[in-house]
Amino acid sequence: MIVIENAGGIRIHARGKPRVLVPTMGALHPGHGRLISHGRSLAGEDGSLIVSIFVNPTQFGPEEDFTAYPRAPQEDQSLCRAAGTDILFRPPVEEMYDDLDGPGLSADARLIGTLCGPDRPGHFDGVCTVVEKLFRVIKPDIAVFGKKDYQQLTVIQQMTRELKLPVQVIGAETVRDEDGLAMSSRNRYLNPKQRSQAPAVYKALQKIREHGSPESSVRIEAARDIITREAPLGKISYLQVVDRQTMQEIKTIDRPALAAAAVHFGKARLIDNIEIGPIPRPMTEADRSIDHLNQF
Repeated sequence: MIVIENAGGIRIHARGKPRVLVPTMGALHPGHGRLISHGRSLAGEDGSLIVSIFVNPTQFGPEEDFTAYPRAPQEDQSLCRAAGTDILFRPPVEEMYDDLDGPGLSADARLIGTLCGPDRPGHFDGVCTVVEKLFRVIKPDIAVFGKKDYQQLTVIQQMTRELKLPVQVIGAETVRDEDGLAMSSRNRYLNPKQRSQAPAVYKALQKIREHGSPESSVRIEAARDIITREAPLGKISYLQVVDRQTMQEIKTIDRPALAAAAVHFGKARLIDNIEIGPIPRPMTEADRSIDHLNQF
């Protein structure tokens, strides 16, 4: 594995096709390891797997401490090597930004009016800005992002389409501990009591998916009851059901949907989601005829 801190090094050392990028902010955990291993399988023997580690200052809000974000460079490097990384791109801020006060990209406003958008103004603009920079520097054929940040994945896919960037953006499944808690760099902020209650978030999302009512509000209240009862140390920031493509809230679950939550445990803000659907369409007379023929 080669460690590079400047854009020129990427152009020299990246070899073969496809060129696969796994962007991260470091403080890597086994969930990242699975993400990187997935990138390795997509790159194959002939392609290059590039992992970027960059704590992006432009995606931190006014009340979020950029300097306090966890950093573990040696552990990160070891995990990347073990997962099959060819190139670890670890640029300093000045390599990615000539002027932090300059204009950046704006996320599609239609996708950020729900979930994390209202709580983190400017966050997705910063995400789009840095991801576009990474795409421009690394020129990947494929980029892999975790579905735990589902709204981020959707925003990046839309940005890629709008800018007509030649990158296939792929979402990888969320990796969980045995008790269901989604793996996250922020889990290290949890004290033992908070950690014992945090799996209630995933349990609540499962309740939304499995509840029999078609009404989102009924399912959400049932989920809220679980968090209130089983995670009293948690403070719900949001608990919503949205359309998986538009990120707009839906009242009735009649299409592929996403149940998503953000819950604060002390200084740890945990996000998680679960896909609902696809919803099967009603059977038509033509379907019934085909089904009848298939019985013979």
